[in-house]
Parts: sequence; structure tokens; C-alpha cells
Amino acid sequence: MTSDYDAALYGSLVAADYDAIYEGVFDTAGALGLICELATGGGVLEFGVGTGRLAIPLAEAGLDVHGVDASAEMLEILRQKPGGEQIETSLGDFAECQIDRAFSLVLLTFNTIFAMPDQAAQVRCFANAARHLEPGGRFIVEAWVPDVSAASEPTIKPRRLAKGLMGLVVSESDRVNQLLSTTQIVLGGPQRALVYPVVHRYAYPSELDLMAQLAGMRLEERFADWHRKPFTSTSTEHVSVYRKLPADSAPD
Repeated sequence: MTSDYDAALYGSLVAADYDAIYEGVFDTAGALGLICELATGGGVLEFGVGTGRLAIPLAEAGLDVHGVDASAEMLEILRQKPGGEQIETSLGDFAECQIDRAFSLVLLTFNTIFAMPDQAAQVRCFANAARHLEPGGRFIVEAWVPDVSAASEPTIKPRRLAKGLMGLVVSESDRVNQLLSTTQIVLGGPQRALVYPVVHRYAYPSELDLMAQLAGMRLEERFADWHRKPFTSTSTEHVSVYRKLPADSAPD
């Protein structure tokens, strides 16, 4: 693992502003519908639970939810929200954390798999998801599809944020190491300007599929969004559903 990697850094920088920045940006309703369907009433473990955008309404829908996050600040905001007290949480790195129970579904959304610093950490994350799944349980990963045409020189692009806020992303791509180093800039609101760095170790869907295979899972379904839109060669995002294989069929 990268020696200077700090799993808690992102949360410490943006926790106080996170909900305001992303209000109305996510397809939360679509995500909740598919997650509730695939969880089949069982327990849900969310890696990168953050401030509870999904965990709280999932619990309100009757699911037993446990959330893991590396950011104490994010978890404190979750606990202070109405319904947050229903969510059992653990502070830690979701590639390494150990919860003393199994779940029917493990959830990792909003490109958070790319927050892992390198391929080895991502492989450990898949393995940890599999360890926490019941036989036949599912691991859902939501992420963007890497753009092979992305320029290696620094670029600046606008991004969609909450009403009244403007986002800019200054990015530089290292195609050799599959790293996208960005500076995220949020303009507007009471803070006027918020600047924070984010580094993504991106992976192509086929690479994630191999990580799943190594962990004893297989790709069950892949969609372009939470509404089961077909995934095609032009899709820019994916929701991938992996199924834990029986122990006698898992790779050695």
C-alpha cells in the first residue's frame, strides 16, 4: 500500500460540507430501489457509509444496516441525523475492517473503490467484501468507466453540484499507474470556496471482474445506472453486481 495513504483524509476535508455540496446530485431513489431488491431483506454492510445518504433510508425501509467509514467526522454527522442512531457503524479502512457477522449484501458506491490507493488495496477490498457475505450474497460496486482518451496533461472541467454551487475539477491522468490526480474546487455557498485534493486509482470494469473472481465471486449483472439501463460500450458509469460463489467453486 502507498506509504503516505491516509484513508481518513477525504472525510476530514469535506465532511462538514459534503451533504450541501451533493444535495440532489445523486440518484438516491434509484439506488435505494435496486439495493432493497437485491438485499432480499437481509443485512447490508456499506463500505464508505459517509454521512448516511443510503444507510439511513435503507434502515427506514426495514433493512439491518452496518456502515464502515475511515472518517470519524463523517460518522459523527451520520449519528446526529434523524434515524442515524439506528445505524451500527465501525471506524476503519474497509479493505481491512472485520465485522463479526455475515451480510446478504455489501455495498460500495460513488466511485469509492477508486479511493483505494493501489491495485493491491482494491483486491483486498474485494476479498474483504467476500469474507463478509453470506453464501450467495451480493457485492454491489458503483463507479465511473475510465476514459482511455483522457489527456495526460492537466485539464479543467466543470462538474454538477447542488443548486447554487459550481464545481471545477483540475485533473491530471497517469495512464501507466492508472491514477487520476485531481483538485476539486467548490465555489458559492457560505464558504465561498472549498478546495481539496482527490486521487483516484481507477480500474476498468474487466479488472474489477478479475478482482471479484480472485475473491470467490462472479459478475451477476452490470447496468449503466441504478434503473437497470443496459451497459454498453458507450456507458460512462456502471453498477456491477457480484455474487459470492459456493465455497467448493471458489478459486484457490
